[in-house]
Amino acid sequence: MSRIYPGLLEVARRTVQFEAILHALLVLLALQQGRDSVSAERLASRDWYRDAKFGMFVHWGVYSLLGQGEWVMQNRPIAVPDYEWLASTFNPVKFDAHAWVSLAKAAGMKYITITSRHHDGFSMFATRATRYNILDWTPFKRDPLKELADECQRQGIKLFFYYSQLDWHHPDYWPRGSTGHNTGRPESGDWNRYLDFLDAQLTELLTNYGAVGGIWFDGMWDKPPPNADWRLPQTYSLIHRLQPAALIVPNHHQAPLPGEDVQTFEQDLPGANTAGFNTRTIGGLPLESSLTMNDSWGFNLTDHHYKSTRELIHYLVRAAGVGANLLLNIGPRPDGTIPPEAEQRLREIGQWLATNGGAIYGTRAGPIAPRSWGVTTQRGDTVFVHVLDWSDPTLALPSLGAGRWRAKSWPEGKVQRVTQVAGGVTITLPAGGESFDRIVALTRN
Repeated sequence: MSRIYPGLLEVARRTVQFEAILHALLVLLALQQGRDSVSAERLASRDWYRDAKFGMFVHWGVYSLLGQGEWVMQNRPIAVPDYEWLASTFNPVKFDAHAWVSLAKAAGMKYITITSRHHDGFSMFATRATRYNILDWTPFKRDPLKELADECQRQGIKLFFYYSQLDWHHPDYWPRGSTGHNTGRPESGDWNRYLDFLDAQLTELLTNYGAVGGIWFDGMWDKPPPNADWRLPQTYSLIHRLQPAALIVPNHHQAPLPGEDVQTFEQDLPGANTAGFNTRTIGGLPLESSLTMNDSWGFNLTDHHYKSTRELIHYLVRAAGVGANLLLNIGPRPDGTIPPEAEQRLREIGQWLATNGGAIYGTRAGPIAPRSWGVTTQRGDTVFVHVLDWSDPTLALPSLGAGRWRAKSWPEGKVQRVTQVAGGVTITLPAGGESFDRIVALTRN
């Protein structure tokens, strides 16, 4: 082939080189983002966020009424007038902010991220930007986000607001992106007016609800740049001005952009891209993985495919092993109650963290890259070895650097044998039993 098409081969070779250089530049840009000049308040918030490790994600809204997940308006599809009627019946009379926040705290979670507005365009908070909100459109006549914000402040839990940039309802979301084509809206609109609407609502969220942990954006992937100008510098500056300590968490599936504070990965560990739509580029910002407890974000009446408590704890540990938080989702029912399967698992995770959380909270990714048997985390001079899937009584580890190490089971403190071997150490593991995670704490002699 090289004799027949030498010109094409040379073009291919140069293309590969160009793509490699471009990828390297993108990685450098992403890493630089973590070192950008940011305020002291945001830097402190980033540090707090890295330490927090575990948060509750809440997908709840009008779509919960149909029990078919949060994409039901798109998937069925449902036209705007029909969905507006559905919204007028939303009346979650059993919603109890105290119960929700208390459950998050019992689970060992440090923050809650809740949908203030999902892709259906319905606002779950008091807003003057549109009547299409839970106070003006429904018989509920209450602001659940205000109640939640007040309760979070009382119980010492930080509150983040999920906010959808994508909208299947608003007439000015035009031109359309890859979704929302069958909701019966006029084929026209004013894009800048829509962005003004977004900024007006963000101003309300950042003004009327006390100190906010941050804004969790979703939906820009529907019209990714350069297909649309989202005015991100203007919107990000607005957020940073109104609440200097608030973090911006964008779920756009790209490398970090200027002004952002956290890199989040949907249904994935950072860099893995098993979901098929996340970037493999990992920047220098705090990291997060968001995960459904079953197969749905919003309430799904027939989805009982819940991950086991063991699986969820393993995901939390593996996230910590790569320096990431786990944002674990629940989909409350339309009456405001939480499915018992979700509540049970959260309480069981909380019980495990009450004993073992010292090897999770406040840690960073450990010195050993993730392995099939588990991961390592680190706090100061202590390396925590998390053995998740290994039945043998001993485990060989690669070199951890110069010096000799001592090992103790965590948190019991029982001395474990350490043997220096060529290229590393071998440790004797604590008895497994029914443990979700056999933890060994390593420190230098």
